[in-house]
Amino acid sequence: MTDDEYSDDAVLVDEEEDEEEEGETAPPSPSIFSPELRAVMHVWNNYQALKRRRLGSSTDPPPAGPGANAPAQQAQEAQRRRKRKSRVLFPSDSRKFLPKQKERSRAKPFLFLFSIIVFLQVYNAIENLDDHVLKYDLESLEKTLAREVFGQKRAVETLMDHLQDYLSTYSHQRPLALSVHGPSGVGKSHLGRLLARHFRSVVGDELVVQYFTAHSCPPEEDPGRCAAELAAQVTRVTALADEHDHIPLVVLDEAQLMRPAMLDALLDLLKPDQSNELLNVVYVLLSNLGQEHITRHVLHNSSSSSSSWKGQGMEDMLRSSLAEAHPLWAEVDVVALLLLEKSHVVECFLEEMMREGFYPERGHVEQLAAELSYYSAGGRQYSQNGCKQVVARVNTL
Repeated sequence: MTDDEYSDDAVLVDEEEDEEEEGETAPPSPSIFSPELRAVMHVWNNYQALKRRRLGSSTDPPPAGPGANAPAQQAQEAQRRRKRKSRVLFPSDSRKFLPKQKERSRAKPFLFLFSIIVFLQVYNAIENLDDHVLKYDLESLEKTLAREVFGQKRAVETLMDHLQDYLSTYSHQRPLALSVHGPSGVGKSHLGRLLARHFRSVVGDELVVQYFTAHSCPPEEDPGRCAAELAAQVTRVTALADEHDHIPLVVLDEAQLMRPAMLDALLDLLKPDQSNELLNVVYVLLSNLGQEHITRHVLHNSSSSSSSWKGQGMEDMLRSSLAEAHPLWAEVDVVALLLLEKSHVVECFLEEMMREGFYPERGHVEQLAAELSYYSAGGRQYSQNGCKQVVARVNTL
């Protein structure tokens, strides 16, 4: 067999191999060559291809022989190599399978479910807080205080902020103790009566305690007995409130008349390490202690354009001053009531005269207000006795 025949047979074998690779399940075509001859031809073709790769870009002419037609064979070999690179061949006797998908983490669904549960619990807690604070109707209380307590806008806002924060939940670490201080006639007792009246309407009369020191514990009474009675009364009210999931109110008027034994009893009631029902209480102490500091502070800052600025820093100053007399005052939140201006006294006259059935004229009311005593500072007039003498003046009309 000549070299040309060998070359033609080799090309034919290569074309047959390409056709076998392109067809996945096509049956093999019959061949005129024996298996032994085809094996020899296949080895020869591999040898020639290896030899051409070694030669590379050599300029020497290829040797004569069965592979003398090198350019045609190189073109066919390059085309066959491109075909092999451009497709994926699978064995004809096996199935094709897609690559396995990446396994998804099983923790993601549980994390998503956990996030939903936490969100629902937080939302339910917020709804419960809103429901708990709504039953005390603090919005109505704030409107009442703003309408009936004259000249104490900043003090009313501070008081409502404390109540809003404390009454928004039922579980507490310690009671809420508010100590309202101010000079005579600025509305301390009136504020206490308004608080007691409102809480009676929302939690019941049995959960509100109004304690007047001058009446309940006069000077001739034993202060130890007074302290024991007050502690027993508070314990009874808190136990009853705990049964109904309410927070009671204890208003202690004329706290400046309380003797050390009673202050000690109150200090024990404010400690955090006690039964749960004693931790859910609102105490409001009304006192004129520190009125000299308040008067001096207001007159000193009377030139300020904002009346609410006069109260800034007042609470800390009062607390540190009163704590030197008894440690109880260091455990309370101080709310300072400021001096009333002349315009506030006029409003007191109007309110009282209308309550008594009069139809006052503005000029007459201002004339009555001018008869009272005032401090003059910074171009303003502050009543020395607040609205304390208003009722007596109206009763003489």
